[in-house]
Formats: sequence, structure tokens, C-alpha cells
Amino acid sequence: MSDSRDADFHVRPSAPKNRGKGQGQSFVSKVLKQAGKASSGKSAMRRPGAVSGTGQRPGSRLGRGHTAARFAGAKLTPMSRRVTIKTLLVNHQRASPQSLAKHLRYIERDGVGRDGEPGQAYGSQTDVADLDAFKKRCADDRHHFRFILSPEDGAELEDLRTYTLHLMQRMEADLGTGLDWVAVNHWNTDNPHTHIVLRGRDDTGKDLIIAGDYIADGFRHRAAELATEWLGPRTELEIQQTLQREVDQERWTSLDRTLKREAGDDGLVHVERLNEPRLQRQRLLLIGRLQRLQRLGLADETQPGTWAVHADAEKTLRALGERGDIIRTMQRAMRGEPRELAVFEPGQDAEGSGRTVLGRVAAKGLADELRDRGYLVIDGVDGKAHYVALNARDELANYPTGAVVEAKRPAEVRAADRNIAALASDGLYRTDHHLAIEQGRANAGRDPQEVVAIHVRRLEALRRAGLVDRVADGLWKVPDDLPEQGRRYDAQRLGGVAVELKSHLPIERQARVIGVTWLDQQLVGVGSGLSDLGFGGEAKQAMQRRADFLAEQGLAERRGQRVILARNLLGTLRNRELAQAAKDIAADTGLEHRPVADDRRVAGIYRRSVVLASGRYAMLDDGVGFSLVPWKPVIEQRLGQQLVATVHGGGVSWEIGRQRGMSIS
Repeated sequence: MSDSRDADFHVRPSAPKNRGKGQGQSFVSKVLKQAGKASSGKSAMRRPGAVSGTGQRPGSRLGRGHTAARFAGAKLTPMSRRVTIKTLLVNHQRASPQSLAKHLRYIERDGVGRDGEPGQAYGSQTDVADLDAFKKRCADDRHHFRFILSPEDGAELEDLRTYTLHLMQRMEADLGTGLDWVAVNHWNTDNPHTHIVLRGRDDTGKDLIIAGDYIADGFRHRAAELATEWLGPRTELEIQQTLQREVDQERWTSLDRTLKREAGDDGLVHVERLNEPRLQRQRLLLIGRLQRLQRLGLADETQPGTWAVHADAEKTLRALGERGDIIRTMQRAMRGEPRELAVFEPGQDAEGSGRTVLGRVAAKGLADELRDRGYLVIDGVDGKAHYVALNARDELANYPTGAVVEAKRPAEVRAADRNIAALASDGLYRTDHHLAIEQGRANAGRDPQEVVAIHVRRLEALRRAGLVDRVADGLWKVPDDLPEQGRRYDAQRLGGVAVELKSHLPIERQARVIGVTWLDQQLVGVGSGLSDLGFGGEAKQAMQRRADFLAEQGLAERRGQRVILARNLLGTLRNRELAQAAKDIAADTGLEHRPVADDRRVAGIYRRSVVLASGRYAMLDDGVGFSLVPWKPVIEQRLGQQLVATVHGGGVSWEIGRQRGMSIS
């Protein structure tokens, strides 16, 4: 069983080195050369269904394994076991520096073991692999490979570890080199599967280049051969039952692949062609599938016995399959509770969905395990269940189950980008000019210098993206279409969705804690927009319990059905919690707490972060005392480094070395 992503692999060999005629050609290179000549001959024999030499993708025969790919699967028959293998080649220069570490954490995460325990990595020489050591070995590699190995009958294999070991040994034989790899078995889905991470080096230390046709077909054929050897061929009954289930499925199936293969040059499927002996057992099922496609609006019977399958049928069926998987995921997350289901898609506004989703994380997981893209199922305050696909930079660990989050579609164009473009003269934006304009407005509550600083920080981010140039201090060269370029930059960076953690605490725990909670913010804002269904109804009840607790603390007063909150409630709660946290840290470290004043710079070494009900704070240590400053994701990679922060109105600006701009206000 193949997967569309199997064909995504593209080999990009480096330029050949001039070693002199006939020098440096390895035995493997000679074999590949001769095999290439043989495969291009008119009389070359190939098994049914194989790709001809003229129809191969460019570069598919370059690299190790091409010869093996021609012979792998020669023993396979329609009765053989089926295996899906998804593959991703990750170029380290193009990927995030933390990409490999993040992937290794994900595949060994909690809950993926047979009995719900964390995953356990293993390798060719050990049952307990050291992932940190593996990561260090990969540090200077040009690339690595990721595989998801999913035998159709994985549950029957039981010993996936031994199966994977034997398969990787066959891969080593096919590629003619020892391989350095780690794997983790996952049992948290309907069908057990194995994640394999393979170093991009062969046993001589050179870049490991695998032929595209081995990636696309050879490895999968080896896996199918091994599964068939272990479990024996499928019975006629098993095959018929599998195909029968495919007739009515709203996804791309093996029956659809057969119809696509049997279509004539005119793109039409003629029923009389299905009478051939090799298709006789599937004939009625294929006709039934055509009728199902017709009901889905994806095929037409142009005349009796002749069918035209629409050109976009494969794309539509794959999309329907993904949609069906999402719906089933949401139904499991809601545990059968009646909810309207909605998919939060940045590209289009679903009916009634708006641009923001606020609610509780009901479930989370990986939507794409190769690329580590996560998803959240949010039980919304609007009474609906929402599916939100995260961008690749978002860590699932940042959103605990039960936490309150808000997902937003980014604005079409940032106000700062519009301001910069409007203030630019001859393509140049001047901070002194902007500052003079802001000072002339004299708006209460707006610090002109901070307004300009916000725009400068935006320009720094756009400069790092290559969209603007800093000519000199306070002078920037900007394009005329900066607002549009900024919008595209945000969409690419955020993946179309920005998710903000409003509170890591479930609302049950928020009701009786000292500190600013999401419930307090709802009380201050009178909790508008809360539905009586699901999380919205639970939030209303939790707000009543929170009001009772605040009354006990002297921070609220009940007058009948009304609740009168103390003045500056949020500031009081925040200060009380920070004071207690600072007292605990001072007792633990012996350092003196230095409170942070508004618009004052605070310097120190970033020692650790402190998670409170009021939010997350960074502890800055100046050697004698410490300060607690609102934390932002931009500093997390700077642990142990000297940082400077300026707090202003609840926001914070961070200075790292001479770079100002890695900040969020």
C-alpha cells in the first residue's frame, strides 16, 4: 500500500569532483552505471506495474539502492501483505536548528507505548537507544531521513521491534552500507506503526544518498516481503473483505488506484476491460466503486458501460479522507457529547466561525508526524468544538490539556506596517520624523517613544526576513508594498494561525488561587459571549465560584445577583502572587528580590522561568538580587545568558546584546 508522500523525495547530488579520467569510481558506481544502461534498453524486462525507464523521475536512479529497487518486490503477489511507508528527507541547512531534537522528543513522548507508557527508542545494536548521543552524531550531517513504517497487519506482527531490525538489515544489504538509525514503536493508533530516524551518513562518513526509486518503492516492497514471510499471504476472504470496505469509503483507495490504472488513453473506464482474468475478482467491486464516485459527484457514466472519472477525483478524495480523520478525532475528543464541529481554517472563514476561537484544550496530538505539526481540539466558549492545526514552530507541550487558549487568524495587514509605509518618504522611514508626529498628537496614555519603539521592533523583524534595510540608526529603507509583504511574511511565519495560552490552569483550579486567572478577566469583562453549552456553561459556573472566593479574600462583594469587584483587582492579585513567589525564591537562593518598576530597565542572567497563575515570568539574576519579568518565547533559547528587559504597561521589551527587536510588547 503506497502513500502519495512516497513520491516527494528528490535527490540533489552535489557537483561531481574532477578526479581525473577513470579515477575514484567505486564498484557501486560501476554497478549503478551498468544497471542504468540495462534498464534503459528496449528489451529490459520488468515486473507488472513497475515504472519504465523513460517514465522515471529525474534523478530517481541516482544513489544507493537503485539496483535493489529493480528486484525488490519480485516475489510480491496480490496475496502479499501490504505496508505503507511515509518518507521525509530533512535538509539541516533549511530546517530549524531544533527540528531533529523536537522530532526525537515527539516520537518518544508519553502515551505511545503498548500500555500507554512513554515510547522507548532502540537501534541496531541496543534495545535502549541514547537519543542525545544520536542527536550529537547527526550534528554535522547534511541531512537525515524520517520514515513511518505502517504494516497493514501491524497488530498481528506483535514484535514490531524484531520486524524493524530485520527490515533495516535488508535495507543495509540493499544500500551496501551500514546504517546508523533509531526507532520507536507507537501503539497509540488503530494500527501500530514505527518511527525510524536514519542518519544521512554511510559507514564511510560520506553523505548517504538513497536512490529515489528505492525510497518510492524498493523499501516498501522489502517491508511487504518481510511481513508476508512472517504472517503468510493474505487469504482470499481477507482481500475481499478489505476491498468491500473500500467501496463506500470517502477517501482515496486501492480500488481508485486500480480504476486510474485501467483508464484508457481517453481517460475513460470501459467495463468490458474489467472482465480480464486478473480483475475478475474485483469486477463487481470496481463497478460498485464507480457508482459510489458518481453519487459523490466525482464520476459520470457517459454511456452504458463507459465511465469518466473526474480529473480532480484523487485530490478531492484525499481531502475528504483527511476531513473524515479530523471529524473522528474531534468526536473522540468530545467523548460523544453533542457539539457542532468546526475546523478553524485560516484560508477561509467557515460560516459563523469568525476570526477567533476561545476555549479549553480538550485534546491534542500530531496531525503530521513526519513534520511534527500538531493540532488542538478546542471546546469553545461558543458551544462548538474546533479543530486547530498548529504551525510547525508550536510545541504541543505549551498547551496542556484543560488549559484555556485563544486561536486567532492574523490580521490581513498590521497597523504598524501601514503606518511605516504611510510615513515613508521616497522609500525611507525616519524614526525622528515619526517621533515628532507622535509628540504632536499628545494622546493621553500613549508614550510617543514607546510607539516609535514598537514600529522599530517590527522593522527589525522584517529586516531579519530580508524585507527592509537599515540604512543607519533611525533610518530604514522600505518597499512601497510593505503592508502586503508584511502580511505574507506573517502568514508564512505563523502558518495562518496564532495560538495564545490564556491560562495553563484548568478552570476548576482557577476558581481558588491567588493570582490573575482567565476567570478574573472574564469577571472584569462580564463574561460576554459565553454559551450555555459545553465549556461556555462550565465557565459560567466557575466564574460564580471564583466570585465567592474573591469575596472571601475581601476583593469582591456580592449584592444580590451582582458582584462588585475591588478596584484594581487584577493588579492586586498579580502583586500578591508575585510577592509570594519572590519570597519563596529568595528563601531558596539567598538573593534579594528587586521589584520591577514600570519603564525601568532590568538587567541580569536569565536563570529560569517561573510559571504562576498570573502567567510565566523570567528570573533575572544580577549577582546580588533578582527580578521577575514577564516571560516571552523569544528568550527561551537564551537561558544562562545576560539579558536586559524594560517593562511598560504590562508588556516587556527584551534586549539581547546589541540587538533590540527580539521582543514582544
